[in-house]
Amino acid sequence: MDIREIQNLIKFVAKSGASEVKLEMDDIKITIKTGGEERPETLTYVHQAPASIPVAPPVQAPIASQPEPTTAPANDENSKFLTIKSPIIGTFYRKPSPDKPPFVEVGKSIKEGDVLCVIEAMKLFNEIESEISGKIVKILVDDSSPVEYDQPLFLVDPS
Repeated sequence: MDIREIQNLIKFVAKSGASEVKLEMDDIKITIKTGGEERPETLTYVHQAPASIPVAPPVQAPIASQPEPTTAPANDENSKFLTIKSPIIGTFYRKPSPDKPPFVEVGKSIKEGDVLCVIEAMKLFNEIESEISGKIVKILVDDSSPVEYDQPLFLVDPS
């Protein structure tokens, strides 16, 4: 079970109105508790059971689907720009490594498939690719900062 499936499960449980859900599989146990109307927060506990058979480390694969860019209705000046949001929770990096240049800079033109940044999640570095073409107008997150799911990362001028 990957982080995206866990996030979708949390959203489903929150919408369903259930106060507690427990899910147990072979190597993972998840308990999701919601406080109902008194406490609107959602608590999640994920327990990974130790594997009895040595397993090779996972091979990094590019993320197959990214969330659709949406328009940023923040204010009139930014309303014509599209927002690229984080598809996962993790640590945002603008460079592939500390001694390399950043993937993108403000003013750089991008096209679909260009790598914009890397987000580290659970010791895996996930390349975040653009789903739109345009020009980077603003980078909304500092390098080496933690990011949340669906947090805006970049403003892009599609024209």
